[in-house]
Amino acid sequence: MAKLANLITMVELLQNGRKYSIKELAENLEVSPRVIREYKLFLEEAGIYLDTIRGPYGGYVLNTSIHLPILYFNEKDVTSLKKATNYISDATLKEEIKNIYNKMMATIQKEEKKTKHLLTDNLEKQIYNQISYALRNEQKLKIKYYNLQHGVSIRTIYPLGLYLFQNEWWISSYWEEKDDLRQFHLKRIQSCEILKEKFNPKEINIKF
Repeated sequence: MAKLANLITMVELLQNGRKYSIKELAENLEVSPRVIREYKLFLEEAGIYLDTIRGPYGGYVLNTSIHLPILYFNEKDVTSLKKATNYISDATLKEEIKNIYNKMMATIQKEEKKTKHLLTDNLEKQIYNQISYALRNEQKLKIKYYNLQHGVSIRTIYPLGLYLFQNEWWISSYWEEKDDLRQFHLKRIQSCEILKEKFNPKEINIKF
């Protein structure tokens, strides 16, 4: 349970947009630098990517323009966490879990409210949900996309992240046909199909 609390704290620290060295994060979370590196990998497996700045003044940075539900938790997940407290007798541990539960619920409600406000129609909501699912499961997508210059085309993409730009949703992805990283505007995606074929985001990150 301490690991979960530390991950949430680490994301909260990085959300202010400043760079944190591994040493600073380790001191804040009271863990070793090795553990911080493990936390970074865990977050990236959950779809929360940290930029690494190398050099003597380097560290980790979270792009604050990316708004994702923390660790992709949903209300069912946190309700299960709350129920688990019924089987715990330690009062201190119970209180810690309660605090984590409240943080999760606040984050989920905030993200749901923001998403509902910014997604303008049912098709966009459906596509957003499909992309979110594909992100969680590292599955490829086939999209029907409208481009202002070339019209409508079918594209196979590897979803790497959803983000907000000027209050509209975009998807950062690897475009298979062009062998390149591209950004696609959700409003221009006319249809979306989740493919069974999976991909490894780490391989894309290494490539680019």
